[in-house]
Order: sequence, then structure tokens, then C-alpha cells
Amino acid sequence: MSTENLHIVCPHCHTTNRVASASLGQAPDCGKCHRPLFTGHPVALNEAAFDKHIARSQVPVLVDFWAPWCGPCRMMAPAFEQAAQQLEPQMRLLKVDTEAEKNLGARLNIRSIPTLALFVDGREVARQAGAMGAADIVRWARSQPL
Repeated sequence: MSTENLHIVCPHCHTTNRVASASLGQAPDCGKCHRPLFTGHPVALNEAAFDKHIARSQVPVLVDFWAPWCGPCRMMAPAFEQAAQQLEPQMRLLKVDTEAEKNLGARLNIRSIPTLALFVDGREVARQAGAMGAADIVRWARSQPL
């Protein structure tokens, strides 16, 4: 990333913030709600908030599509949490409950869960189905073309 300003969507109030890319590692806060823009935790979103994060965020967005009844999804949840601590602030991590957000799962053609999808500049660039450990999530995410 260069020294330009990036749009970062707040994980709390979903306001789009402009942040200097050089300041990403300095724990920037939201200009509206004054809470941290990066928390080191995945952000659970509904369809409308998901669409805003994907469309407006200028850092790559890694999404875990999961469901509460899915055993492998529940097993992977702590690993995804650990991956967030390693990947933020260079990447935003989101969680979408496909049981609660059926339209979004259908729209994105999510056929199995858990599924990880990586979005860059508003479009999906990579997808991986199946549960993974934290190190594998981080390795997979960092190996994708950004």
C-alpha cells in the first residue's frame, strides 16, 4: 500500500472513513463513533452491512460464510478469530451467518460451509471451502492476488 488515503468501513457504525495507508498500523478510530476501525476480531454482518463493507473498503476483505448448525464452522470459528489478529489491519475479516442471511448466501452461490471468500475492490478474487486452522487461513489469504 502506498501513502494514499484508503476508505475503511467502521465495524461498529458502518461509516466509511478515510485513513492514510501509512496510519493503518497506528490503531485509527472512526471519525463518527470514535471506536477502533480494527479490533483484531472478525465482524459479524447482515446483508446490507456486508454490501457496504465489500463495496466501500479499500483493504481486502476476507469473509467466513458459516451457519450455527455446522460443526466444522463452529470448529473453525476460533481459528478465524486468531487469523483476524494476524491479518488486520491489512485485511478486514467478516463473518456471515448463511442461515440468517439466506439471500446473501444464494446471491453469492455459497454451496458449502464453511467457505472463505476474499474480496478486493468490491469483487471476489478467491474462494476456499472447508474448515482450516488459523495458520492455514493466514497462509491462504496472504497467498492470494491482491
